Amino acid sequence: MDVTVIVPTRNERGNVAEMVRQLGDALAGRRAEILFVDDSEDGTTAEIERVAQDAPLPVRFIHRAAGQRAGGLGGAVVAGMKAAAADVCVVMDGDLQHPPALVPALVDRHARGDADVVVASRYIGGGDSTGLGTTLRFGVSRAATLLTKAMFPLRLHGTSDPMTGFFLVDRSRVDLEALRPSGFKILLELLVRGDLRTAEVPMRFHQRVEGESKASLRQGITFLVHLARLRFGKMSLFALIGATGAVANIAIVWLLTSLGMGYIWAAIIAAEATIIGNFLLAERFVFADMRGRAAGLRRRFLASFTFNNAEAAIRIPVLALMVESWQISSVLATAITLALAFVGRFVFHSLVVYAPRKPREPGTETAGQRIIRMIDEEAMRPGEL
Repeated sequence: MDVTVIVPTRNERGNVAEMVRQLGDALAGRRAEILFVDDSEDGTTAEIERVAQDAPLPVRFIHRAAGQRAGGLGGAVVAGMKAAAADVCVVMDGDLQHPPALVPALVDRHARGDADVVVASRYIGGGDSTGLGTTLRFGVSRAATLLTKAMFPLRLHGTSDPMTGFFLVDRSRVDLEALRPSGFKILLELLVRGDLRTAEVPMRFHQRVEGESKASLRQGITFLVHLARLRFGKMSLFALIGATGAVANIAIVWLLTSLGMGYIWAAIIAAEATIIGNFLLAERFVFADMRGRAAGLRRRFLASFTFNNAEAAIRIPVLALMVESWQISSVLATAITLALAFVGRFVFHSLVVYAPRKPREPGTETAGQRIIRMIDEEAMRPGEL
């Protein structure tokens, strides 16, 4: 086989025949197989057996009984990769929201030889995410994507849709035993734990045809826990610095208001002091590994300082509203607004402040730009902060 299409399923009996038909049409003339990894209790495996009898491609299945479903959907994908007849594995959902007609494009893109993973992305030119349905689901998907990219800015740089469930992976480039899948987002696991070259093709995400979405609050919590487990180091340090800054901020507000200063001015002074302190600590302890590929120190500081002041300009009126209208104490209101600002700060710093610089075209750097770059590089030398 040249390619194995791995389809994890759970109660997708109504989609099996159409999935096999469309994959047969898409992969006609190619040496391919379809491998279902089924966790169902609705007779999906019986339907797979029936459809396989006259399918245009070889169709196999693995049924994972209750108690053998470690890792959820991600664990099903890993089981499929271990059992695949081909090293080139295409992973897709069984609900037909991932268009089978796109599989050849993934395979052809991989055939160029410069990518180990080819992602079917909803968020590049030609892609479409309308199949998510509601505005709420779209917003949750985009927020989760931004948070994930912020937590792994180097590993996921250049990957617009690390949360997709539709992708190609070269099994020979993956240490399957090192994977610890949990829940839906197996692509994230692959990209974070491996040093894999990635490419993307646009995908139009379709509406679900049969069955019900498996997304739930429980799955969302599982995703957040797994995300924290994968990225415990960087985000925990950022959180620790943020918490230290928050304590300092609250202490400054308390001290200045105790001395008779109005809480608005006290909040402004506390914000400026902690913005600078937090930047210096994050620069040294959180993003040290990203400084060499990011913009220079001066630009990083200006971006951080500008964003945090803009955030404070929004946060302080909200603080005033909470104190004046909701009769919350100024200290408690400060603590609440700082907690809400944490995620926004982390996302911005990971994706913007420390984003890798775009390579310059040869001969485009002016003398002034060269001088600025030299100053920035000098400022970035170890031991300066």
